[in-house]
Amino acid sequence: MKTQSASALAFIALLSVMPARAAEPVKIGMITTLSGPGGYLGEDVRDGFQLAIDQEQGKLGGVSVRVIVEDDGLKPGNAKQIAKKLLDSEQVKIFTGIIFTNVAVAVVPDILDGSAFYIGANAAPSNFAGKECDKNYFVVNWQNDALHEAAGQTATELSFQNAIAVVPNYQGGLDALAGFKRRFKGQVINELFTKLDQTDFAGEMAQIRAAKPNVVYQFQPGGLGVAFLKQYAQAGLKETIPMVVAAPSMDYRTMTVVGEAATGVTLATFWNTDFDNPQSKRFVADFEAKYHRLPTFYAAQGYDAARLTASALKAVDGDMGKPDAFRAAMRKANFDSVRGTFHFGPNQHPVQDWYAARVETGSDGKLAIRTQKKILEDYGDSYAAACKM
Repeated sequence: MKTQSASALAFIALLSVMPARAAEPVKIGMITTLSGPGGYLGEDVRDGFQLAIDQEQGKLGGVSVRVIVEDDGLKPGNAKQIAKKLLDSEQVKIFTGIIFTNVAVAVVPDILDGSAFYIGANAAPSNFAGKECDKNYFVVNWQNDALHEAAGQTATELSFQNAIAVVPNYQGGLDALAGFKRRFKGQVINELFTKLDQTDFAGEMAQIRAAKPNVVYQFQPGGLGVAFLKQYAQAGLKETIPMVVAAPSMDYRTMTVVGEAATGVTLATFWNTDFDNPQSKRFVADFEAKYHRLPTFYAAQGYDAARLTASALKAVDGDMGKPDAFRAAMRKANFDSVRGTFHFGPNQHPVQDWYAARVETGSDGKLAIRTQKKILEDYGDSYAAACKM
């Protein structure tokens, strides 16, 4: 009996010094576009998000995470099926990564109805910023219109009197056009609507040539923008009609592909690789070291989405059974953003600074996107007042 008691005591003592069983990693569902003309957008968001995890050796905020990445193929139906699988089978409570607005409009409500959190790293439709805002819906990058409001402000400050706008005919494009017109003080003399998978813009080039506007504003993300810029230069328009865009229409990967066709394009952005703050410098250096290319705005958005997520996971010690505490930590946005100043407005969308930048050829003969000046300070979006939470 004494031997039995001694063995039991020894076993209890052993248990007391053994490390606690590691908690299961928190699952993060990344539904994004990895194929087709917009495939590199999702790739960069994914890579930026993963970089933040790698910097913590597989963790976010000290919490082990597992990112489940799925390609939606830019098809809302595919994305809805993926979301259902991740909600039902994997019990995912955090989602991110959607690139295109038509996909977000179809899928985000399903995620929120499943009592999960959605952290936007790109698409941010106007309706979700206003009357359809939700306590579990956060956007780390920008609201769709705000991105293009900054482009409109840039065109105004460059004293252009009239413009032709070219946007794809879906909600993201319509939000873009509305945003540009909201801040552009000149006249939009024509609005040209394209298809979301369009790569031949001969008809649009002919209309631009005939109208001879002061400036062309276009929103053609990913491969669409590459095709548009190449054809714009080939049509001889680049030298005679300036172009102003928002960041998605001129990033480093687009610039690299189109080459000289990108020179002289002015863009509005919330961040650039030449930003002089410690977090941005670390992000750019680590991204280049890992992926052997410069990060785009999309990569910066993915990275900041991960850092925001990290701040909230740290606050709840990885316990997603505490949604109120996780939500409260998200609202604080207690992380160092690559853009510097950052906080959330009342609709959980960013309030941030915007800058004008320009594609130029450096003294080394290489193309670069160079920040010119700040154009909007501490700027939110046009829908926050309609959000009641």
